[in-house]
Amino acid sequence: MPLTQESVKNAAGREVPASINGKKTLPWQGVGMFRPEGRKASPLVRSCADFPADGDKRVEADGDMVAGLKEALSRAGLRDGMTVSTHHHFRDGDLVANALFDAAKELGVKDLRWFPSASFPCHAHLIPHLEDGTIHHIEGSMNGPLGDFCSQGRMRGMGVLRSHGGRWQAVQDGEVAIDIAVIAAPAADPFGNATGDRGPSACGLLGFALADSKHADHVIVVTDHVVPFPCVPWQIQGQDVDQVVVVDRVGDPSRIVSGTTRMTRSPDRLLIAEYVAGFVRDAGILRDGFSFQAGAGGIALAFAQFLRGMMEQAGVRARFIRGGSTQYLVSMLEDGLTDYILDGQTFDLEGVRSMRENPGHLNTSPFTSYNYHGKGNFASMVDVVVLGATEVDVDFNANVVTHSDGRLLHGIGGWQNCLSARCTVLALPSLRDRIPVVVDRVTTLCGPGELIDVVATERGLCINPAREDLLEAARSTSVPILEIRDLKKQVDRLCGGPPAAPDLGDEFVAAIQWVDGTTLDGVRRVKG
Repeated sequence: MPLTQESVKNAAGREVPASINGKKTLPWQGVGMFRPEGRKASPLVRSCADFPADGDKRVEADGDMVAGLKEALSRAGLRDGMTVSTHHHFRDGDLVANALFDAAKELGVKDLRWFPSASFPCHAHLIPHLEDGTIHHIEGSMNGPLGDFCSQGRMRGMGVLRSHGGRWQAVQDGEVAIDIAVIAAPAADPFGNATGDRGPSACGLLGFALADSKHADHVIVVTDHVVPFPCVPWQIQGQDVDQVVVVDRVGDPSRIVSGTTRMTRSPDRLLIAEYVAGFVRDAGILRDGFSFQAGAGGIALAFAQFLRGMMEQAGVRARFIRGGSTQYLVSMLEDGLTDYILDGQTFDLEGVRSMRENPGHLNTSPFTSYNYHGKGNFASMVDVVVLGATEVDVDFNANVVTHSDGRLLHGIGGWQNCLSARCTVLALPSLRDRIPVVVDRVTTLCGPGELIDVVATERGLCINPAREDLLEAARSTSVPILEIRDLKKQVDRLCGGPPAAPDLGDEFVAAIQWVDGTTLDGVRRVKG
């Protein structure tokens, strides 16, 4: 069982674990207060003499993914305690991570640290591997069953949740050394050049695997579609790849679409989206050459559609839209409402098609878009971003990973990184299942209130008092504006009071990292 009961208090006043999986914690010091030192980490030096002169790195598996991965992992020298990484571009359609740990189990390897860019409900298959010690713990966003497993204190080590940019930061800064990276690729050549936007399993961009390919000591590409050298346009470079495992199928691209990547049909949520779009227009953010990002949630997708109508009415176009690509953003690109989509990942099959066909898509990775320990990234250049949350409090602090019962059911994704936009809007219903979403103090702190500018609900918009410019701009809007404490009082009255405090144990089961690598909060075990 985990974990630790020793804690320290950070600059947000949050109790965080004093150590995380044997390493001393660096507590959060405040927004912009921590400055890194040292040099970027690098992988082992390798020699061309270790690889076939003809460049063919294939491991033929006769279609059997577990057998092919077992052979590749043996050649890679997999042993107890190593760190193994995967990416999540197939979302709930991923087939590779499960096969990877099935192969590790057959090899008798124990205590592996799994370092995914995210996990999904399809990875519930891995719970027996967590129970028997094949996987020691997960450092990556945990969605659904794996998050619940962690919340119950059943994981042997402590979970660590990072943003997409924070994951790249942790790798480049040497906080996480990846021993073996396993990259699912919809198309690859025998040398290891790989792409995600073509082939029978095309899922779009592979940007979240780029850090792994550059920094891991050993890189395995798994593909079901081998093309003659060179695979173009390559997103992963064969120069960084050690082996190519050829299998029958790497993933189900139809399942990159999930409940979180469909537009809402709820009247209340549609009203929230319309309010946000109206505010963006009335506050003067909507202008020729502006930029925006809408998350993958149903309200955010509806916001993009309302905004489109307002753009057409005003005769303006965006210079760029920050993706994940969806059919809604693709239609804006193809209809001339934006010059570019800067893709981070792909959320539906229309996005995959357009990425393959339209030069207006620009491939990005967390290094260029989200990494806080770099010479700038373009998250701060986005004029407005619309995101979701599970909770917000009266100080505008926000939670995206746990519910009001303290259960860990969601990942961070790029949410933290997006908070550096020029205007950050959290769009969410004021209650869920008759439980208020606005609280006195969020269960888990994922985003400091000073970075959150607007909280939008079906009852109206609450503007952070620190944003006097937005308060002034909102004077002429027809969108209802109210104080966040007044909103809380309204919803508490409707629900018969604030939600009950979660029943939590003393033990920390997970840590929430901030974009700079410091620890922002701890997640405690859920009782019962």
